[in-house]
Amino acid sequence: MVKKCIYCGKIIAEESVIDFCETCGKGAFGEKTFNAIVQNMENARSNGDLCLDHGDSSNLNSTKANF
Repeated sequence: MVKKCIYCGKIIAEESVIDFCETCGKGAFGEKTFNAIVQNMENARSNGDLCLDHGDSSNLNSTKANF
């Protein structure tokens, strides 16, 4: 499956931790915030805290927040 930017439709790397291209990300958030988002998402993936199944809900666990 080809991964595309949610804003402009440009093809992006399948292993990308974000669903938008660099151009759109920097345009929407600014360079500093964009870089922080990417770094935080990459750290989350490295820690195993990020699920990137892109819409395949068949493997999601049902969780309930305790407030």
